[in-house]
Amino acid sequence: MPVGIEQEIFTNIAAHLPAMAKKQPETLAVACPIRRGPDGQMNYAQLSFDELNRESDLLAGGLEQIGIRRGVRTVLMVKPSLEFFALTFAIFKTGAVPVFVDPGMGFHNLKQCLREAEPDAFVGISKAHAARVTLGWARQTLKHLVTVGRRWFWGGYSLPEIRQLGQAAGAYKMPDTNPGDTAAILFTSGSTGVPKGAVYTHSNFTAQVKALRMLYDIQPGEIDLPTFPLFALFDPALGMSAIIPEMDATRPAFVEPRNILEPIERFKVTNMFGSPALIRRVAFSNEAAGKKLDSLKRVISAGAPVPSEVLEQFSKLLPEGTQIHTPYGATESLPVASIGSREILGETRKATDKGKGVCVGRPVDEAEVFVIRITDEAIGEWAEDLPVPDGEIGEITVRSPMVTRRYHNREESTLLAKIKDTRGSNDEVFHRMGDLGYFDEKGRLWFCGRKAHRVQTDSETLFTVCCEAVFNVHNKVFRTALVGVGNPGQQRPVLCVELQEGAGDWSTVQSDLQKLGEQYEHTRPIQTFLKHSSFPVDIRHNAKIFREKLAVWAEEQLR
Repeated sequence: MPVGIEQEIFTNIAAHLPAMAKKQPETLAVACPIRRGPDGQMNYAQLSFDELNRESDLLAGGLEQIGIRRGVRTVLMVKPSLEFFALTFAIFKTGAVPVFVDPGMGFHNLKQCLREAEPDAFVGISKAHAARVTLGWARQTLKHLVTVGRRWFWGGYSLPEIRQLGQAAGAYKMPDTNPGDTAAILFTSGSTGVPKGAVYTHSNFTAQVKALRMLYDIQPGEIDLPTFPLFALFDPALGMSAIIPEMDATRPAFVEPRNILEPIERFKVTNMFGSPALIRRVAFSNEAAGKKLDSLKRVISAGAPVPSEVLEQFSKLLPEGTQIHTPYGATESLPVASIGSREILGETRKATDKGKGVCVGRPVDEAEVFVIRITDEAIGEWAEDLPVPDGEIGEITVRSPMVTRRYHNREESTLLAKIKDTRGSNDEVFHRMGDLGYFDEKGRLWFCGRKAHRVQTDSETLFTVCCEAVFNVHNKVFRTALVGVGNPGQQRPVLCVELQEGAGDWSTVQSDLQKLGEQYEHTRPIQTFLKHSSFPVDIRHNAKIFREKLAVWAEEQLR
């Protein structure tokens, strides 16, 4: 690791930016697509680290002049762009608290999230402001408005006016922040219930940057292609250049493969982050046939388990020695564990196909991970009898500097998800991941499905990922989802099936699935199979299946 990078200690994540601007001022910090030229080539707007730092300083000074300063909760709804990066770092620099929500989560969830966040300020594009006014988002609490683009009737300030105020204020100096201060509120995707606002402190972000750098040996000067906007915010802190692809961030499963492959080759991208759905889309595309992405040093995919056939197909695009890493974690705690495609394809996939779960690797440094007995009740304090023996399935819990301590304005959710660690004097917490899994004899963690998705019959408990993998090996099956119909303890297991395009006769496939299930003790109870045209999935990654919605659908079908 280069001298002077790791040794520096930053309280505010935004402090990494001026440090990088000093170390590599002319290096490209961010490039965003504008439009294709007459020659078919994409044109990019670009900022160096020095330019991004100066622009964010200018905006930070202007934001402070209108009252957006330390502690002020500020909703940011701006599309991936140069303005998005500059504003995000400007808000962090002021010590204000950015509130990040997925615009694609639906108007009802958006309104609920913003009501809970109680924001004082709203920085957004014109369309976001129009929706805010029309639908009454956070009407009771908003005091400061900034529009990126054309400002209509709602008042407030335009972005050029913020710049002017920043210029008038003179040289900008970041205020001091403490490690325990609230740095941001990041809302979960809501894949198992309503989205919840995880409260990040500055120390959480600092720990995440350190963990990602150490885990994947990321070096300043690397080039990243982040297909998830929030992940891109780590790039300046890691000293990486961020190349934003042309895509709808709320629909990664439908990305145009050309828009991923072209910038990788053009900018000599060394690092790529993408959801399993995006990786699949690119891997099996005609555009990828015969290509070799020689510049890539690593690919990182998260958000849901990555099917082994997807890892195998995408690996054909990579140079010798380059792996696809699949870190395990959640909005409330990232990363927790990690494993590379070499170990998956060479060893663990065989156990996965037999219903042993998905191996997510070994815990990262500084993460203390336990598997505890399954309960839906709150656990107030840590007890030594909570962990189960290796090999037994329980709920995954983690304690680390990356773990968030609470949800904003959701005390009940906090009580259900956090366990006070009474072993020391630091008043730390364990986070209950809401995921079920176990440790094997090699110290590796295996994921068996969400706790909320387990199917409880009158005689046993079935775990979604373990059961679905047995049926997913069928060559005419795209994916499956196990759901329970009825009340827990008396549920009927139902396997929802999404077929490959052109799969043919459903009755033949159904018969095959019945025979597959009979081969394993844990899948024999599954006797009901329903064909579904297209599973509902989360907006953020297009990979997490909304099994709650499928359970309702299955019950309607069985009536």
